Amino acid sequence: MKIMAINAGSSTLKWKLFEMPEKKTIASGMIDRLGTPKSIFKLKYNGQKIQREEAIKSNDIAVLSILDALKDMKIIEKFSDIVAFGHRVVAGGEYFKKSEIITDANLKKIQELAEYAPLHNKVEAYYIDVFKKLVPKAIQVAVFDTSFFVDIPETNYLYSVDLEDYKKYHVRRYGAHGTSHRYIAQRLNEIVEGGIDDKNVIILHLGSGASISAIKHGKAFDISMGFTPLAGIMMSSRSGDIDFSIIPYLMKKLGIKDVSEMIDILNHKSGLLGISGVSPDMRDIEAVEDTNTRAKLSLEMYRNRILKFIGSYTAEMGGVDVIAFTAGVGENSTEVRGDIMSGLEYMGLKIDKEKNKQNGAENRITTDDSKVTAYTIPTNEELMIAQDTYGFAKLLD
Repeated sequence: MKIMAINAGSSTLKWKLFEMPEKKTIASGMIDRLGTPKSIFKLKYNGQKIQREEAIKSNDIAVLSILDALKDMKIIEKFSDIVAFGHRVVAGGEYFKKSEIITDANLKKIQELAEYAPLHNKVEAYYIDVFKKLVPKAIQVAVFDTSFFVDIPETNYLYSVDLEDYKKYHVRRYGAHGTSHRYIAQRLNEIVEGGIDDKNVIILHLGSGASISAIKHGKAFDISMGFTPLAGIMMSSRSGDIDFSIIPYLMKKLGIKDVSEMIDILNHKSGLLGISGVSPDMRDIEAVEDTNTRAKLSLEMYRNRILKFIGSYTAEMGGVDVIAFTAGVGENSTEVRGDIMSGLEYMGLKIDKEKNKQNGAENRITTDDSKVTAYTIPTNEELMIAQDTYGFAKLLD
C-alpha cells in the first residue's frame, strides 16, 4: 500500500512515499523556494538524485509537479496508486487530540485553528484541499503536532492569566514538533535498556525551529513551545521567551503601529539571526565564531537558554535519566551537543567525545559509566505520519 507523507511550509513542500506496512521509503523529495521563478525541485529514488531549478509559482503546481514526476519515473502508473496522504498539521488545539481523517468539517476546523499557528495551518489546509481534488479517491489524514502534548498536566499547560480566559478562549500551552518528539520517545523506548516507562527523559529537537520536551513515565509531561511555536528557547530566527512588555515598548520606539509587524520581527528577525547579525543557520555562525564576537555571543546565549530548560525540567521531574538530541542542529552539530553536555557534567553526565563527533546517525554519545545517558537520534516525522495514515487506510481498505 503506497502512502505519501506531506510536510508543507510556506515556501517548502517536503514529502516521502512509503510502502506500508513494510515502512519502506520508495521515494522522497522536496520543493524549496516555492513561489519564485527559481524554485528548487529535488527527488530521490532508487539511488538516483534529481535536482532542477524551475518556476513553481503556486501550491497547485507544486503538487502536480511531484505527482507528475512520480508518473514520469514509473514510480506510480497513476495518481490513484497512492491510496492515502498523511499531512503534518501544526495546530490542532484542544479539538484534535489524535490524528484524524480529513472531512469537510475537519478541514474547516483546521483553517479556524490557524489563529494558533498562522504561519502553518492555512498553507497546510490549502495543500490538503489540493490533494483532495487531484486524488479524490485517496484517504486524507491530518497528523497534528500539538496532539502529543494536549494531555500534559494542567499545571504545565495553563498560563497564569485569568482562568476564565482559558475556559472561554483556550489560551494555554500547546507546544509543537509533537510528531518528532513522539517518534524520538518511541525510538528511545526501543533502544534504552528496560524502556523509558520508568525513566525521566528530556528530548531536544534543535532545528531551525527548536523545542525541548520532558517525558515522564513514557508520556509527554512538559514542552518549551507555548500557545504558538514562537515561545520557548532561542531559535534560528525566533526570539523564544521574552518579557511581553518588550512588544509595546519596541513598537513605540520603532514606530510600529500593527502588532503583527512586531510578531513578524520576533519570528523572522530575532534569535540566532538577531543576535549574531550573521545568519539564522548554525553552520554559518559556527564558521565565524572565532572572529565574530556577536556570533560567539549568540552561541553562548543558545546554550544558556537550553541549559535553563534542561535544569527546570530536571527539577520538575525529580531527575533525568536520558537525554536525546534530534533535528538538524541536534543531529549534526558536534559543537552544540558538546557545549550543552559539558554544562551537565554536574549531573554525572560523561561525554564520549569520539562518539559525539559522529553526526547524522543514531548513537549513544555518553560513556558506559555516565549517570545520564545521551543519544543522537535522527528524527523521522514522515514515518510517524505514514504510520498514523496507514492505520486509517487499513481500517477502510
